[in-house]
Amino acid sequence: MKRSITKRLLDAIEAIEAIERFTQGMSFDDYAANEMATAAVERKFEIISEALKQAAAEDPTIQQAIEVLPRVIGLRNRIAHDYDQTDQEILWTIIELWLPKLKSQAKDLLDQYHSPDQHDA
Repeated sequence: MKRSITKRLLDAIEAIEAIERFTQGMSFDDYAANEMATAAVERKFEIISEALKQAAAEDPTIQQAIEVLPRVIGLRNRIAHDYDQTDQEILWTIIELWLPKLKSQAKDLLDQYHSPDQHDA
């Protein structure tokens, strides 16, 4: 498989891990009151979305492997285009409920791309 897919998966995983670091030990109220944390999380969500969108464009099977991909892409569009209406409570719920599974699915895909039966193009 293409190296660019591996890079995009790594970019998404690194952005997820950054969100985990940025919000570690925070309550929702702490997060919502911290302008730097909310801005950083929004940016990392944009990276996650764009990286996975581009990876899926190169390999459509990624769309099937990441169940929430359409929602992740929609989230990026919402953050970018409706920036003044970003609901931090929704982002917090996504951090708590979606990110662990999304990270696991991205890591599983990355493992598949590193397996011996896959080939870089």
